[in-house]
Amino acid sequence: MQEETNIDKERRPIRVFGILLPSLPGLIFRFGGLFLRFKRDAKKAGKVFRTELINQGIDKQTATELTEIYMEGSDVSRLIQDFR
Repeated sequence: MQEETNIDKERRPIRVFGILLPSLPGLIFRFGGLFLRFKRDAKKAGKVFRTELINQGIDKQTATELTEIYMEGSDVSRLIQDFR
């Protein structure tokens, strides 16, 4: 078998980037759509959560505070910061 030279090892990341580059616009479009759908669904879930808390007899201020805590789980930027 032929061993890789240092030049081949240095070029490997560039080749991978060159292969992925044409697919980036499509990936960005797809992930953008997924992100917007996720945020929309999370917002709907927050409204339902708050409404149900109020229907169960919890006052509006407490329901709002609990809903804010509930909605923290759908904050993508905060989740990314937690992974760093």
